[in-house]
Amino acid sequence: MKIGCPKEIKPQEFRVGLTPDAAREAVLHGHQVLVETGAGDGAGFGDDEYLAAGAQVLGDAAQVYDQAELIVKVKEPQPAERAMLRDGQVLFAYLHLAPDPDQTRDLLQSGVISIAYETVTDGRGGLPLLAPMSEVAGRLSPQVGSWALQKANGGSGVLLGGVPGVRPGNVVIIGGGVVGAAAARVAVGMGANVTVLDRSLPRLSYLDDIFMGRLNTQFATAGALADLLPPADLVIGAVLIPGAAAPKLVSRAQLGSMKPGSVLVDVAIDQGGCFETSRATTHQNPIYEVDGIVHYCVANMPGAVARTSTRALGNATLPYLLALADKGWHRAISDDAHLRAGLSTWRGRLTSAPVGQALGLAAITPDEVLAG
Repeated sequence: MKIGCPKEIKPQEFRVGLTPDAAREAVLHGHQVLVETGAGDGAGFGDDEYLAAGAQVLGDAAQVYDQAELIVKVKEPQPAERAMLRDGQVLFAYLHLAPDPDQTRDLLQSGVISIAYETVTDGRGGLPLLAPMSEVAGRLSPQVGSWALQKANGGSGVLLGGVPGVRPGNVVIIGGGVVGAAAARVAVGMGANVTVLDRSLPRLSYLDDIFMGRLNTQFATAGALADLLPPADLVIGAVLIPGAAAPKLVSRAQLGSMKPGSVLVDVAIDQGGCFETSRATTHQNPIYEVDGIVHYCVANMPGAVARTSTRALGNATLPYLLALADKGWHRAISDDAHLRAGLSTWRGRLTSAPVGQALGLAAITPDEVLAG
């Protein structure tokens, strides 16, 4: 199979969909790998490394899209990229369709067979292709939150770890999953006073055990969150409903209860954000202010640490990529129900129920696709 890896063109996206190591594995499996020149530059992988791995380096994205049967990317295709997709071609990438009707429409019109990283599942109920980037974003969130708290950036001037004689800052993390646990690990390490909210008592018990009392856990209710907002210096939104739009958990009215210069970091912004006042930002212009509260809503946070993120993502996606290439998409998703869960569009039909619900579109199931 011809596997194509174009350069990412979303603003400040420095990751790449295929590492040289992954390219080498695909070549060893008998596949032809086509990489756009400069695709790996942002992550520190030069064209020479792809050539050494046995890949071909092509001059522009159009050549990659024209020749490849399977396109592997990181972020959702941008409008110019969507115009190059074709009927029957396979797209394997993060898509986040629920808050993006324009992309959904274009993918349906193209006839592409799209498989979303973020909805591929595993036998333990996890999301194995989302988890590594969730881990990265979670660990980054206290770092960027502490930066946004600096007075020069519009924040309140609070040092999360405090100093002797001065209390540490208060960090509230909404959601105790992969993102929340990773955020808690870094925030606790900074010396902050950390509270994690979640609706799973077993998850709260797990976090309490692994952190050995170094953070506070609280069952998530609207009342509990309302009580925690006024003293909070940093609130991290780390909620996820797989494939669906994120719930709005903090309203604009509630910003008035928070201290001026406090910070909201919305890690759920790829799925529309979990704060009413969230809107996607970029690494170039990452923050904005609403009612005196600083918002950090970068939609591709892991892109800031592109080399680490690319390697982590490549480790997770490689087995699925090889399955798609070795078997073809139909047999691959037929053999693997977890990969099948990632099927989002198929030749003009929507195959994700959560996306259909979010956008008011009819959807069929992946099983119906396999049934013909």
